[in-house]
Amino acid sequence: MTKITLADTSPLLQPDFVFGVATAAFQIEGAADSRLPTIWDTFCAQPGRIRDGSDGLVACDHVNRWQEDIELIASLGVDAYRFSVSWARVLHQDGSVNQQGMDFYLQLLDALQARNIKAFVTLYHWDLPEHIQQQGGWLNRDTAWLFQQYADQVSRAFGDKVYSYATLNEPFCSAYLSYEAGIHAPGVQNRRQGRQVAHHLLLAHGLAMQVLQRNCPSAKNGIVLNFSPCYPASPSAADQRAAAMADAYHNQWYLQPLLQGRYPELLNELPESDQPDIELGDMALIAQPLDYLGVNYYTRTVFAANEAGWFRDVQPVQPPLTDMGWEIFPQGLTEILTSLHQKYSLPPVYITENGAAMPDLLRDNWVQDSERVRYFQQHLQAVEQAIVEGVPVQGYFAWSLMDNFEWAEGYAKRFGIVYVDYSTQQRVLKDSGLALQQLFRYKQERAKR
Repeated sequence: MTKITLADTSPLLQPDFVFGVATAAFQIEGAADSRLPTIWDTFCAQPGRIRDGSDGLVACDHVNRWQEDIELIASLGVDAYRFSVSWARVLHQDGSVNQQGMDFYLQLLDALQARNIKAFVTLYHWDLPEHIQQQGGWLNRDTAWLFQQYADQVSRAFGDKVYSYATLNEPFCSAYLSYEAGIHAPGVQNRRQGRQVAHHLLLAHGLAMQVLQRNCPSAKNGIVLNFSPCYPASPSAADQRAAAMADAYHNQWYLQPLLQGRYPELLNELPESDQPDIELGDMALIAQPLDYLGVNYYTRTVFAANEAGWFRDVQPVQPPLTDMGWEIFPQGLTEILTSLHQKYSLPPVYITENGAAMPDLLRDNWVQDSERVRYFQQHLQAVEQAIVEGVPVQGYFAWSLMDNFEWAEGYAKRFGIVYVDYSTQQRVLKDSGLALQQLFRYKQERAKR
């Protein structure tokens, strides 16, 4: 087995640095009969939407196997576990609490607390209840206030059991991938709608932060954004401008309103018909103080100019690539962290997702995923370098705890450090899981000395 090694002087091995693993509700929970339908259930039922024609009705059956999974998490030696709450599981259609669903998460939180594992709870990881979608979903401004009510009910029920809340996971995906590219639920392709959805998501974040800070003032309350450094496809002025526009549209569009209360200047260059409706006071609501910023990173992106004066992405072809076809580019993590640190006054930062899909094979109850081990090694070193350069990174979460429903890819791609045999629901710790386990336990042992 390939090891992951860090020098004893590494800031990542300090007692207060948080190591964890992460999951999302729709991707692992299953037990769809005990919750309301979501936009992803609807999307999965549409032919051609999911690569392998699968759905999330059973997934990893985590709702029924959560005790086994908590023991697995605890065995890794993690400091924290990041998971999301299913809005459709904890509230009925009339907005009242579904106590059975709420109790599931309360049991989970109690089990984590008993094992001294910090709970990092994400309130929204893309699985909007379908009945809210039928009223317009995120395109409807009222959904932001429904989200505030949901955040209020969950945070009051969970009380002091939660170490950290994230309002949203990757609003870029819920806006751009879902409403512009059309590859995620609900599968719309409309640029203006995508921008309006992005604005309503950020508004929902601000409204939720108000109730989180009121209900859970001792918790770390923030948001999780995905970032990717944007490179020009060539040295040409057109491609360099395309990369700068892509950075403004994909990265800064979500962070700048949160930290500075305004959208990038690119907004003013758009035709008025393509701009979102922004009401008086919205930007102040969005820019609530953050206790932390969650950063998800997987790869860099490369852009070229298109004929319309906009940008188009250029797909990587040179190895090393992950099974998703994403370039393995660890220095991009250092780059995005240091560039954001230079541009903004950042709150504390957690790397809330980082990982790779690989073509894993289970042989004799063993998964030898040395490429994933190397990926983690390189990216942990990239985090280390960012800290050395002054970025206030306080934790790192591997994505993902286990193989799961990978959205539009279905079960065709495996991101887990734990292999899941979907026919038997057997869990097998991969070499990458063993390597991280060794690292996490070593850090915990050092803290006891």
